[in-house]
Amino acid sequence: MRPSSPYPLPPPPTCSSSLPQLRCFVGLRWSAPRVQVRRQLDAVAGVGSGARFRAPASSGSQPCYSSIIIRNDNSQNADFPRNYSKREKKPFPIPVLELRRRARQRMKEAEGKPKRPPPPPKNGMLVQRLIPEAYRVYNARILLINNLKRLMKVVPVKGCKYCSEIHVGSVGHPFRTCRGMSSDKRKGEHDWGSTFVEAVFLPVEAYHLEDRLGPRIPHDQRFEVPRIPALVELCIQAGLDLPEYPTKRRRKPIVKIGRKEFVDANEDDLPDPEPDKFKEPILEEVPDDEIIPPLSPEETAALAEETLVVWETLRNGALRLMKRYSVRVCGYCPEVHIGASGHKARNCGAFKHQQRNGQHGWQAAVLDDLIPPRYVWHMPESGELQKELKSFYGQAPAVVELCIQGGAQVPEKYKATMRLDIGIPSSLKEAEMVV
Repeated sequence: MRPSSPYPLPPPPTCSSSLPQLRCFVGLRWSAPRVQVRRQLDAVAGVGSGARFRAPASSGSQPCYSSIIIRNDNSQNADFPRNYSKREKKPFPIPVLELRRRARQRMKEAEGKPKRPPPPPKNGMLVQRLIPEAYRVYNARILLINNLKRLMKVVPVKGCKYCSEIHVGSVGHPFRTCRGMSSDKRKGEHDWGSTFVEAVFLPVEAYHLEDRLGPRIPHDQRFEVPRIPALVELCIQAGLDLPEYPTKRRRKPIVKIGRKEFVDANEDDLPDPEPDKFKEPILEEVPDDEIIPPLSPEETAALAEETLVVWETLRNGALRLMKRYSVRVCGYCPEVHIGASGHKARNCGAFKHQQRNGQHGWQAAVLDDLIPPRYVWHMPESGELQKELKSFYGQAPAVVELCIQGGAQVPEKYKATMRLDIGIPSSLKEAEMVV
């Protein structure tokens, strides 16, 4: 047992009821151990060792303990997203032990109960309430690409000629982070040039499935199945109808005849299908030679605000679709597959792929696997980046940084990684004095 503090605790101050009651305490020896502080609080409150201390209500005859509490729902500063090494596997979104615990819990709850039929989309049917969402996500993707092409006419975006790094600004950043060809001769410096919209909004492709419940794509047919943007394939499986990409639609749930075997139900007794009531007009992507840039700063700012809203609509809608329609990603490479189980094409070239014979390590995907945010350096108010002050600068997704430089307001959710609350030193000598 620790000895009690030799310094007596001063009597608590009194205050009138008009003063505000706050929840931290003044006058305690915070340098003492926590056990001693707890005992001092209990002694002041006059409670036993088993009770918890609580500040009494403020009144003219009762003591009050004054302090200030600062609360903020949004974190002030946050770490940048981690860049995983090519030699390590991506972490599971949900740990394996938690998945096993949930499976045991489901088996325990289903014990002795009749087996329920699988809900849509596992039974081959569509989730009706998500069909309009599929059309909104598809149109948001087309509108985002068109708006980015217009914004990049007035807000320059630079890309390195030897690596995949980009920078939003008229001049590339000075950080020596290039790992491309002949980077050792250039001492890691980037060779900046112009780039395209695909560098800002990364295209992620996946195989198009004519039947999402059909057999898995074998390795021999990997060149026969068309590949389309993964986000478009997710919308097609969720109810989007595109004539150039046909897919099978069932009007009755499947009939299971085994653990992994099923047959389609007979639909001859059903009437002719009615026109889809959820069908909406579909936007088209504008060619590069027909892009019209904004003509004024006000028009540029309005276009940037609209693009930022479309970006959030796209990500939120895709996340809602992913909660019902399975999306798989390889734990070793960026390959994405839209479906309950990944394909069998042995085209993984990541670390130690020889031991796996080129097979992918499929696991559940997260939103950033389907729509990579592509973080870039945020330009400070001074408009200049110094390589000696790299630790003071923040980052933001390329689409968000492009919209901010176009005149849009900074969204609240991205302020933590942009580090807007950090003061940037004016010189290297001042930076060395920072604690």
